[in-house]
Amino acid sequence: MGNVAVLFRVYTEQGKEDEVKQEIISQLHPQSIGLEEVAFGIKVLKVLFIHDDKEGSSDYEEQLKKVKGVNEVEVLDETLIS
Repeated sequence: MGNVAVLFRVYTEQGKEDEVKQEIISQLHPQSIGLEEVAFGIKVLKVLFIHDDKEGSSDYEEQLKKVKGVNEVEVLDETLIS
């Protein structure tokens, strides 16, 4: 079995990006996390998780939604890697 990479776009309350980023890092330990400006000053977090093929990505999505300051979570990409 391989690994699965799942990339999420996380929308936060305006101005709370740094706080939410730190919460995600401390609670969920993502592979990587970055800040991206999408339009007109709107910033989103792009969060990458890599896990065994056995686990489901929905667990991460639900955990991200529970982080204080998160408004919406969107799966951008999910792919099997070796």
